[in-house]
Amino acid sequence: MKDKEGKWSKEELQTYVLLLCANVDKEETEEELEMIRSKVSLKTFAELYAQFRNDSEKKQIKRIQKAVQANDYSQMELAAFRKEIQEIFLSDKRYKLSEQRLQSVLDNILY
Repeated sequence: MKDKEGKWSKEELQTYVLLLCANVDKEETEEELEMIRSKVSLKTFAELYAQFRNDSEKKQIKRIQKAVQANDYSQMELAAFRKEIQEIFLSDKRYKLSEQRLQSVLDNILY
């Protein structure tokens, strides 16, 4: 992990965002966490998960905004990222209102 100011790699940013997606309904499942773990090293996951758990919701969004600004995403990367977000949201076969709202917030940040 780079530093506490959000200067993360794209992989680290995506991991943090996916953790937010898994936690938005306050029903973080082992399946969701396993999906996220499968995308990064265990060390990266553990560091970001610990940081995520210590951040307030406001701090989480601010970190994401800052990290998105620091990384240059292509349209294809954004489309793939959005697909990963949807996979987390739909892993429990329901698309809850809290998940829909977060999707809207993330769309505003990413696009």
